Amino acid sequence: MPEQASRLHTAVRGYLDHLTVERGLAANTLQSYRRDLNRYLDFLTARGITDLRDVRADDVASFLRTLREGDAHHRPLGANSAGRAVIAVRGLHRFALREGLTAHDPAHEVRPPALQRRLPKAITVAQVEALLAAADIGGGPRALRDRALIELLYGTGARISEVVGLDVDDVTRLRPDPHADTEVAAVRFRGKGGKERIVPVGRYARTAVDAYLVRARPGLAAAGRGSSALFLNARGGRLTRQGAWAVLHAAAERAGLRDVSPHTLRHSFATHLIDGGADVRVVQELLGHASVTTTQVYTLVTVDRLREVYAAAHPRARVSR
Repeated sequence: MPEQASRLHTAVRGYLDHLTVERGLAANTLQSYRRDLNRYLDFLTARGITDLRDVRADDVASFLRTLREGDAHHRPLGANSAGRAVIAVRGLHRFALREGLTAHDPAHEVRPPALQRRLPKAITVAQVEALLAAADIGGGPRALRDRALIELLYGTGARISEVVGLDVDDVTRLRPDPHADTEVAAVRFRGKGGKERIVPVGRYARTAVDAYLVRARPGLAAAGRGSSALFLNARGGRLTRQGAWAVLHAAAERAGLRDVSPHTLRHSFATHLIDGGADVRVVQELLGHASVTTTQVYTLVTVDRLREVYAAAHPRARVSR
């Protein structure tokens, strides 16, 4: 390697060593940084630049344009991938300035492209029903448990860790009006940061959980040592996150659904509530979001759906060609 070209590679090696030793970045992240920075070095070398001291802001901006537009050897990158590469480059130049390798930071004013906002993926109500029907196939205690598990995930919008962390005593009966005879089923979840919230349970989920508690859980519990967990595995112990995911995956395969995860049901719960007219603040409380900003992404899903319906149904929505 020519001595001049090695200066760039030496700087990159020093930066990656810094990320490994002092920042403790994961191996996959380091691999991505190394790939992005090697592409940056190739770009600089092609422009005749062999030292970070000679890089100007226009060079970094041109690299970003190349990422977005592609070249003879690389396809165009989306905003997220290009943004990651620019972040790696900005980190390299900050490191070089801090270590005295350069006297200025040419990447300081070059901003990564705005990240594309990924809307949550939700399945339709009909697909939820197909998923629940698939969980019942086979009968027996496990089928009752699986149905109750999926009903509760979709019926409350809870995280998978919250559902498998439930104890039997966390399923309660509330009487909103002390003078009324009717009771409302509810579940006490322990969310992120140890925060607790009470979420009402609808009729379908309540019926499924009751059937599991009466007809299935006692038999599963007999194989264990008296676990207080609501959902038990075949050995009578608490069902793990991996076990719950496997239950959902098997039901989704039987229902002919792809890419369905526990978080898909959480997204579907929120999206269907917003579609039904629920206030975003109420959905925020039910999901246990600390900020309403996190919940508002589901309103974007509804707006997209409204746009699709409008474009398909309104006689003057069609764009002339």
